[in-house]
Amino acid sequence: MSEPHPPLRSYGRMKSRPIKPRQAALMDTLLPKIRAPAEPFEPRALKPDAAQVWLEIGFGGGEHMAAQAARRPEVLVIGAEPFLNGVASAVRHVDEQGLGNVRIHDGDARALLERLPDACLERVFILFPDPWPKARHNKRRLIQPEVIEELARVLTPGGRLRFASDWADYVDWTLERFLQSPHFAWPAERADDWRTPPADHITTRYEEKRLGDCAPVFLDFVRR
Repeated sequence: MSEPHPPLRSYGRMKSRPIKPRQAALMDTLLPKIRAPAEPFEPRALKPDAAQVWLEIGFGGGEHMAAQAARRPEVLVIGAEPFLNGVASAVRHVDEQGLGNVRIHDGDARALLERLPDACLERVFILFPDPWPKARHNKRRLIQPEVIEELARVLTPGGRLRFASDWADYVDWTLERFLQSPHFAWPAERADDWRTPPADHITTRYEEKRLGDCAPVFLDFVRR
């Protein structure tokens, strides 16, 4: 047996502003119905007719997750987000769009990954995660070798993972670590493959703010 790891810690604010009354009500009524199980589970048991299962890590306000779920109703989309305001926004999107193919883990994505079986996901999205740009905070970044190992474990062979960021150093950091992994290939051939948003990308309000130090970069990796 492996040694137990210390409790997971999500950095940053868990709640930044008061949650609007309607969203708060949905947190009490809708979220319990669509919350991912707290114990190990098989995703397809949540939606037996799902053609695929996708995961979005750090879905922010839930815009991208909801839009992808609406576009692909045959896909089960699981989202993980530890910050309450983002979860509250996401449940509003789910309610307003009547989405029956979304499940939410309101907590650290690493805890969710631990509960998933091998090769159960066809796609993973990690879009504009917190860059922790100061060097002394780099250890807080989501993209670390142990997380890449877990992502490789839960992705099917040929499964795809999309990472996007508008912070140049985090792009370099991520590319270096994924290329060091024997489990992932990066099939990009030309600059437009990472500079141009993929055809199925959905731009969110957060992305449009351009809070980083470079234009958005999209890295699409494939599970070997």
